[in-house]
Amino acid sequence: MRFLCVSDVHGNLGALAAVLATAEKRAFSKLFVAGDIVFSGLADDAHTQPAETWRRLNAAGAVLVQGVTDRALALLDPEGISATTEHERRMLERMKRVRAELGDPVLARLRRLPAQHRVTLEDGGELVMVHGSPADASEAISHDMTDDEILALLGDDPADIVLCGMSHVPFDRVVADVRIIGLGSIGEAPDGVEPRAMPTVAHATWIESTPTGIMVEQISVPLDSASPMR
Repeated sequence: MRFLCVSDVHGNLGALAAVLATAEKRAFSKLFVAGDIVFSGLADDAHTQPAETWRRLNAAGAVLVQGVTDRALALLDPEGISATTEHERRMLERMKRVRAELGDPVLARLRRLPAQHRVTLEDGGELVMVHGSPADASEAISHDMTDDEILALLGDDPADIVLCGMSHVPFDRVVADVRIIGLGSIGEAPDGVEPRAMPTVAHATWIESTPTGIMVEQISVPLDSASPMR
């Protein structure tokens, strides 16, 4: 089995399309998405298409888990929240727009998304996909954490392989015999220079499950800065 694993799409349809176009060159069994699907945290969200991003992922038969922005969109009433800064005001207005664009049926599906998805691998091991960490879906495991910090977030039943998003930075580490694979971000990959800038690449991870173990390949797909979808 081969899985295409991504995270943190944040409504960036152009970046998602670029990854899926690259993926068409290989066959894969399933598309895994580790949350934060449709809501953008960038200063400028003019490039995002939340409803079409949702449709594209569902058309691809993606397996989805709930991210922190998915949960906020589905559960919070922006009319009942008071903004104290200009940034908060912009985010609340954006939340209203995205909720209206998605509509109640999609919001209901976002609300029902699970926090985890588990898969039995061909070698008998288990893979778990979460947004943040097995212990707390809203707390990220990041590439620069110590082993002890990561251990505290693995929880009591982390599985053999942990796929996680939220940090937006891809990584691949082994801690206490658990392999943790950070999936980076499709829609908001940091450029390392300007915070909250438009991404120039989209991250994706190929995982191939075989009777003797797994093979992992992490890739960065260049994004066309001229594309109106970005």
